[in-house]
Amino acid sequence: MLPSNPMAALFGKSPFKPLPQHMRIVIECVEEVQPLFQALIDDDQEQLEERKNRIFVKEREADAMRNELCEHLPRSMRQAAGRQDLLELLAAQDAIADTAQDIAGLLVERRMEVYPGMAEPLMRLVARCIDTCRQAHIVVEKLGELQEAGFRGREASQVDEMLAELGNMESDTDLMGMALARALFSEEDKLKPVSVMFWYQLIQWVGNLADYAEKVGDRLRLLITR
Repeated sequence: MLPSNPMAALFGKSPFKPLPQHMRIVIECVEEVQPLFQALIDDDQEQLEERKNRIFVKEREADAMRNELCEHLPRSMRQAAGRQDLLELLAAQDAIADTAQDIAGLLVERRMEVYPGMAEPLMRLVARCIDTCRQAHIVVEKLGELQEAGFRGREASQVDEMLAELGNMESDTDLMGMALARALFSEEDKLKPVSVMFWYQLIQWVGNLADYAEKVGDRLRLLITR
């Protein structure tokens, strides 16, 4: 007999099953950030608007799925991971898409000028932050295997190594973001103060993509250790 609640079919016997599906939507959203910035650098307003729209669509999809999962997550489940742990992992995943939306919204609503010498380090930072999100996605996709292995053994060791690399990647983005901010501030006498403020905010938001990816890893590490 088919389950009367379609969300029951999504969860099946595991509370982890929908989490990779949600993360796939999040990554589809984040993948638009790099071409978004490239459109900014190319001064291609049509492409900038198109990428922004794609990000907003994917962010809404991620929000909708998050809300469904939060509403239907079994309250009486007796799994290795507690309900709160799963909700916090889901929130960290969703924050990545939210940040991508914030970035896209600002880039479209306020015309941002890319100053000489800024494009290359900016795109390196963006690329590294997106790679960090991809690393978090790879680990989330391992949840099913981890559960089957009882969060122990070779699978757990492999994931632990992936999480260590995730932390290293996020540390890279911190250094890159600080270097880019220093370069921005070194030129602030030549720039409009409001432009410096908005660029600093953008640099922080780009870095937040990696920060939230690391938080996803932190929540996964707690699941494994418990």
